[in-house]
Amino acid sequence: MTEKRMSRWYFGGLASCGAACCTHPLDLLKVHLQTQQEVKKRMLGMAISVVKSDGVLALYNGLSASLCRQMSYSLTRFAIYETVRDMMGSKSQGPMPFYQKVLLGAFGGFTGGFVGTPADMVNVRMQNDMKLPPELRRNYKNAFDGLYRVFREEGVRRLFSGATMASSRGALVTVGQLACYDQAKQLVLGTGMMGDNIFTHFLSSFIAGGCATILCQPLDVMKTRLMSSKGEYTGVMHCLRETAQLGPQAFYKGLVPAGIRLVPQTVLTFIFLEQLKKKFGILIIS
Repeated sequence: MTEKRMSRWYFGGLASCGAACCTHPLDLLKVHLQTQQEVKKRMLGMAISVVKSDGVLALYNGLSASLCRQMSYSLTRFAIYETVRDMMGSKSQGPMPFYQKVLLGAFGGFTGGFVGTPADMVNVRMQNDMKLPPELRRNYKNAFDGLYRVFREEGVRRLFSGATMASSRGALVTVGQLACYDQAKQLVLGTGMMGDNIFTHFLSSFIAGGCATILCQPLDVMKTRLMSSKGEYTGVMHCLRETAQLGPQAFYKGLVPAGIRLVPQTVLTFIFLEQLKKKFGILIIS
């Protein structure tokens, strides 16, 4: 007789919120770097500039929107991925093949990306607001105020501005994070050198974070540009052409800060998730 703890459907959202609280300043700096028209500052220079102009707490601008995003985007993709994975795994009495994990991760991430687009857009706007002249700032009080004002002032369609990019990015980052994490963990455990412990979780999530960063960076840059725009782009293809004119490196602008943010966020998310599962997960006895 063996005991096993299964994740509850909402654990992914809670774990992502915990990770977001730790890595939000890095996310804010990434947005600032990606929305530069020319590369004027690197990550450290941007951090110093933000603190000097608006204070240390400015590094947490848009935190409420970030948490709102995690409870829509991440909760949805984790719920879909883990529920279906566990259901299929119990039927087949073994782990899913990697290609099935990739397909499931892509579907869950695409769905989560669409659901989380409104909160994601408000998140980007709130983080980018301090770069604008005072007369052009939106000055959202919090995430819910931002969502309401966009709905009232710009309409429902504007809430889903950049949904194509957000959904596509969600698919790629979920493949990189969830599918690659599961596969890396399976391979590490298969060596017999490490058990199912925090060191295995750290190593597997570190690998997953690197995969996710490389996969999603080009779409992440375009998504950020679309969501923070004030009408400069007529659509996705226009944004793609304008970004391409800056050279191939423009699609990987902010890659290092994106990795510095996404890798720790991935590591923290899965460590929190595994601990939630261990302490509060559904007990299965077989």
